[in-house]
Amino acid sequence: MLTINDLVYRLGGRLLFDHAGVFLPGRSRAGFVGRNGTGKTTLFRLISGEIAPESGAISIPARTRLGRVEQEAPGGPTALIDFVLAADLERADLLARAEAAHDPHDIADIQTRLADIDAHSAPARAAAILHGLGFDAAAQRRPLSEFSGGWRMRVALAAVLFAQPDLLLLDEPTNYLDLEGTLWLVDYLSRYPASVIVISHDRDLLDDVATHILHLERGKLTLYKGDYSSFEKQRREAQLLAVKGAKKQEEQRKHLQAFVDRFRSKATKARQAQSRLKLLAKMQPIAAIVDDSVLPIHLPSPEKPLSPPIIALEKAAVGYGDRIVLSRLTLSISNDDRIGLLGANGNGKSTFAKLLGGRLSACAGEMVRAPKLEAGFFAQHQVDDLNEDETPYAVFARLMPGAPEARIRGRAAQTGFSGARAETLIAKLSGGEKARLLLGVATFNAPHLLILDEPTNHLDIDSRAALIEAINDYEGAVVLVSHDRYLLEACADRLWLVDDGTVRAFDGDMDDYARQVLSKSRDDEPRRAPAQEAAKQEAAKQQAPRRRDAGQARRKLAAAEERVEKFTQLIARVDEALAAPDAFARNPQEAARLASQREELAQALAAAEEQWLELAAEVQA
Repeated sequence: MLTINDLVYRLGGRLLFDHAGVFLPGRSRAGFVGRNGTGKTTLFRLISGEIAPESGAISIPARTRLGRVEQEAPGGPTALIDFVLAADLERADLLARAEAAHDPHDIADIQTRLADIDAHSAPARAAAILHGLGFDAAAQRRPLSEFSGGWRMRVALAAVLFAQPDLLLLDEPTNYLDLEGTLWLVDYLSRYPASVIVISHDRDLLDDVATHILHLERGKLTLYKGDYSSFEKQRREAQLLAVKGAKKQEEQRKHLQAFVDRFRSKATKARQAQSRLKLLAKMQPIAAIVDDSVLPIHLPSPEKPLSPPIIALEKAAVGYGDRIVLSRLTLSISNDDRIGLLGANGNGKSTFAKLLGGRLSACAGEMVRAPKLEAGFFAQHQVDDLNEDETPYAVFARLMPGAPEARIRGRAAQTGFSGARAETLIAKLSGGEKARLLLGVATFNAPHLLILDEPTNHLDIDSRAALIEAINDYEGAVVLVSHDRYLLEACADRLWLVDDGTVRAFDGDMDDYARQVLSKSRDDEPRRAPAQEAAKQEAAKQQAPRRRDAGQARRKLAAAEERVEKFTQLIARVDEALAAPDAFARNPQEAARLASQREELAQALAAAEEQWLELAAEVQA
C-alpha cells in the first residue's frame, strides 16, 4: 500500500528523515509513534504531497484515495449532516448527474453505481458517525458556525471517516474527543476496512487498533508487527541484544588489541598482528539502542494533610444563574482519593470540576470544604491563555514576588525549564512544554486537591508515563477528567459518572464503562435522527423497485435490442428468398412456408419493438 524509499527531508536545517525507508502492507492499521518534534506530522504532509522530499520517493498505488483531517476547522452555514455527506465526492457527483441526465443508458448506469456504493443509506451512515462522535439528531441539523473550533474538528473527522478513503491518515484524532468519543473511535477504527496510519500517544488506542507500529527515531523508520505492547516488548528485547552485542564486541576488540600490542614487534608474529589490525579496522561498532531521557514531572505534595473529608456535598446543586446544570449531589472526597470523572461532553464534568475547585458555588443544598483547603486546577484550554511574549522564568517570577533569582530559577528548573530553557519565549515552546508549565503553575502552592482536565493532550507516550508516575507519587487528592483510558486505569481508584443531571459513583471498571458506552451508542443509532431516518426509509421504499430493476431493465433493454436486430435480419433473409423470380414456380410449398414464417417473424419483431419501447421508458423513468 505505501512504500517509502531512501527518504531525506530537512526542516529549518534539522534533519528529520535520514535515508528512511519502510513498506506498509495493504489493509494494515499502523500506529505511528515517536517523540514530539521528530517529524510524524511532516511525514503525513509528505505522503499527502503537500511538500516534496529532498530526495527519495514515496509511492502508493494508482487511484488510491487518501483521507486526512485538515488542520483548519470547517465553518459556515452548512448543516453538520450535509457537510459530512458532501465528503463522499463520488456520491455527490452521481446525484448531481442523476438530476441532469436524460439518456436512458446514462440514467441506468448512474442508478446502478449509486446502488453499488449504497448511496441511499449514506444519510444514515453519516448520522451514525456523527452520533458516535457526540452529535445528537438536533445538533446534526445545526450549522457549523454555531459550534466551537474543537467541535468543528470533530465534524471534520466525521467527514473523513464517512468518505472511507483507501489510506486514512489521522494525526492525534482523540485530542478533540472526550472519553466516550474516543471509545467509539477506537471501536470504529478496529473494524476499518482499508489502511490506516494513526499518530497517537494513546496506548489503549494503539493496542486495540494497531496491527503494526511504525516507529520514527533519529531520522529512521522501523515497522514492527503487532500492537503497542508488542512493540515495547520487541524494542526492549532489541535493546538488550544490542547491549549484549556491544559488550561482546568490546571484549573481542580488547582481546585483538592485546594480541597486537604484545606481538607487533616480533618478526614471527608480525603477520598475525597485522591481520588482526585489519580485522579491528573492519569491525563496525554495534550501536546500542538507547531511548532519549524524559524529564520527570514533579507535583509537589501538600505539606500537611487535612482531616477527611476535604469536601462534602449533601443534596447540592450547581449551575449558572437560573440554569441548574447538576443537582442531587451527595458525595465526599477524602484527602488521598483518586477519582476519575466519566460522562460525555456537555453533561457537566467541567461545571462539577469548577465546583470542586472553588470557581463556582453551590446554589442549593450544602457543600462543606475543609478549612485552608488549597485546590490546584489544570485545564487544557488554559494553554491558549498563556502570554506567548513571556518566558517560564517570568511566569514563576510573578508567582514569587521578591524572591531571589536563584530561587525562581530553581522552581523553573523543577518544572522542567532549567538554564536557557527558562528564558525561552512561551510562543516557541512545544505543546508538551506548555502543558508542563501549566502543571507547574497549577501545583505551585502544593495543593491538597488537584483537578486535572485533559492533562495528556500534547504529551507523548513517555511524558504520559512520567505524568502517571507523578500523580501516583502525589500525596493529595486527585480528580481526573481524561479521554486517555490508560491514564484513568493507572491512576484512578474510584470512578464517578456525570450523567442525567447529577454525579454518582459508577459501579464497575473501565472495561464495564467501555461496554456500556458502545452498547448505548449502537442501541441509539436507529433513533439518532427520527425524521431523517423516516425520510430515508420512505425514499428507500420508493426507490427500491427502481434501484433493484435498474440493472435488470438495462440488461433486458439490451436483449430486446438484440432480438429486434435478429428478427430484422431473419425477415431480410426471408424477403430475399421470396424475391427470387422463380421462388413460387420452383417450389410452391417452400415459398408458402417462407411467406407464413415471414408473417410470424413480423409479429415477433413488432412484439420485440414494443417491449424495447417499454423498457426504454422504464429505464428513463
